[in-house]
Amino acid sequence: MKSTFFRPLLEAAVVIFLVLGAARWVTGLFSKRTYVYQSTAARQLRLLFWPLLALGAGLSVLPAVAMSGAEASTFEWLLTAGFMLFTLALSGPALLLHLRYWVMNHETTLVFQPVDNRFEVYEAGQRVPFERRDLARVERVTCSARRTFWAKYDYLTLRLYDGRVITLTSLLTDLEPLAVFLRSLPTDRRTKAWCWV
Repeated sequence: MKSTFFRPLLEAAVVIFLVLGAARWVTGLFSKRTYVYQSTAARQLRLLFWPLLALGAGLSVLPAVAMSGAEASTFEWLLTAGFMLFTLALSGPALLLHLRYWVMNHETTLVFQPVDNRFEVYEAGQRVPFERRDLARVERVTCSARRTFWAKYDYLTLRLYDGRVITLTSLLTDLEPLAVFLRSLPTDRRTKAWCWV
């Protein structure tokens, strides 16, 4: 009974996945490369996929033990709590970083086209007024913990001569090409186990 119900759902999911993948590939052939980077749903999903999957796996155990009622032993509850704490330790830092980066950059738009020497930052639709000559130095912070869910969270801080600070996070895009573009400026490169801004 269960296999007759789940098999059509699985087949439909595979067909939808293939159709969406083909549509994305075809539209990629005819679309111009974008140079405008924002906090899009696709970018957020790419960063949050594994942390949310781990969190879902941890939380999926709780209803099974809770529904067993009085039949669940203390050992089963301890095992469930341990598994939930383990998955929270795996996904929690990434979720906290994502929330912090979203608060900082959800209204930020980055326009970056190195071929035309174009680099602009917009906050809430308004251009942040600065030129490349106004930048005093750049701080590039990357994650040293490579095999964690929060390894892709990093940031770039632009320090201007007038004291203003602009922070761009990996929620917008991969920041390494921008760091290479700004390599002529004094750059402070650091690695941290957890890239909290």
